[in-house]
Amino acid sequence: MRVTMRRVLLVLGSVVALMVTLHLGQQVLECQQVLSERRHRLMRPENEELVMVDSNHVEYRYSKEMPLIFIGGVPRSGTTLMRAMLDAHPEVRCGEETRIIPRVLAMRQAWSKSGREKMRLDEAGVTDQVLDAAMQAFILEVIAKHGEPARYLCNKDPFTLKSSVYLSRLFPNSKFLLMVRDGRASVHSMITRKVTIAGFDLNSYRDCLTKWNKAIEVMYSQCLEIGRSRCLPVYYEQLVLHPEQSMHAIMKFLDISWSDMVLHHEELIGKPGGVSLSKIERSTDQVIKPVNMEALSKWIGHIPGDVLQDMAHIAPMLARLGYDPYANPPNYGHPDPLVVNNTHRVSVAAVCLRRCHGGGSADVGLWVSAPTEPSGAVEAAEPNLERAGEKQMLSSFWEAGNDRHAVTPR
Repeated sequence: MRVTMRRVLLVLGSVVALMVTLHLGQQVLECQQVLSERRHRLMRPENEELVMVDSNHVEYRYSKEMPLIFIGGVPRSGTTLMRAMLDAHPEVRCGEETRIIPRVLAMRQAWSKSGREKMRLDEAGVTDQVLDAAMQAFILEVIAKHGEPARYLCNKDPFTLKSSVYLSRLFPNSKFLLMVRDGRASVHSMITRKVTIAGFDLNSYRDCLTKWNKAIEVMYSQCLEIGRSRCLPVYYEQLVLHPEQSMHAIMKFLDISWSDMVLHHEELIGKPGGVSLSKIERSTDQVIKPVNMEALSKWIGHIPGDVLQDMAHIAPMLARLGYDPYANPPNYGHPDPLVVNNTHRVSVAAVCLRRCHGGGSADVGLWVSAPTEPSGAVEAAEPNLERAGEKQMLSSFWEAGNDRHAVTPR
């Protein structure tokens, strides 16, 4: 009898234990399911849209599939002018340099190049897919939220185009504008304006031209790899000499409707929905003026003779991009009458300020005042072109034209 009772109790105990185990197991599964659903809600799906509302309560939706615009090039190549002209379009917003996007891209590239680091990341489950999704979300968030919303968004950080192939994969509908400028002019601007760039020795034209050559070669090669349907080289000189022709080609490339305001960006500086400028960016004092030839020839007469003699070897990309490495001064082409008038107005305003106010930044009101007549504009401007080479350059523009395409190399 005792044995039978023990067996019954043992069986009952086993049944109870089994039921408790099953119940606990069911609760654990339900708990895991709830946590999984909650985690799924917290994580951002790949196709999630970023929603923003402007001051007029208009809603904008952004995603990795949107046609982002990336503007880049070697610093002092006209990237700020390019973005200011696009910013003047009522449907485009570029804004100031973010500074952080090229740094994050450089870090991502470094992780990929380091075999040991990549192995460690893979072992931790931080795969290329995880990193790319994080980069997409981060870059889009920064571009979208560091300024006012608009139908088209663009980013201007010069060195981003060193990663244009990678960016073209992250954002499959993005397009790229590579600003190209005579390296001699870019380097002279860096040195005289003391624009600090990592790796560039501002005490040496030779070193800076060597570094310019390396940087533009990387960007240009990636631009070619992406293809002309997605990356357009924009020549600074042609943008300045022929702004209307150049901007028509650029807007067509970007598939954005035309607006005359892109030719008058200086009128929208600091206005709502207009062009916002940074107080610390080096180009701000230049782009508040209308498009003019003031900066085209400043480098002439300043580069050491031994560097000029070796120019073709120091910077072979000059010839590859269509520039004559031995032309001093070069002939960039024939300017539009509007640009000649703008240059004259800027020059007159600068002279007036020096004589009447003892120097300082020119008043925007002077720059946007009524232009002089095209006839005789060159002669009127000549007495005020005091910098070395400017008068010679301006005359050469009228004596010999250049048939190079407005925004692409010959």
